[in-house]
Amino acid sequence: MQISGYEFPDGLYYDKLHSWAKVDGNTITQGLTEFGQAIAQEIVFVEAPRAGRDVKQGDTFMSMESGKWVGRIAALVSGKVAEVNEELEWEPDLVNNSPYDEGWLVKIEITDAAELDNLMKADSAELKAFIEEEAEKYKDVLS
Repeated sequence: MQISGYEFPDGLYYDKLHSWAKVDGNTITQGLTEFGQAIAQEIVFVEAPRAGRDVKQGDTFMSMESGKWVGRIAALVSGKVAEVNEELEWEPDLVNNSPYDEGWLVKIEITDAAELDNLMKADSAELKAFIEEEAEKYKDVLS
């Protein structure tokens, strides 16, 4: 689904910090949305958590840097970090070049699937309204 010219694939969950989650059984893959990476611009460094770390929905657990921005990334669900995309250590720009595929950040084993209800879906009016508002807010950065 396109919103304000940015791709938001169906079947994923989204938060208001521009992260996405893809559910696969009891695990999610989390990444930064195409819109989020456009705001951040070129990602030059990703500080990832270690596998095995416990995380809580909404708490920051990793960070990213671009030329003029340091962003904290919050966990989309509570659980345990199962895997970290180690490619980002050497190629952090994968977040920009392939945000929904090769640029994924972490995989988290979910402890409470009901937390997914706190996130937005691609076809929701809430996500559409939020992104349109954000696109207006960041129009100078995005142009």
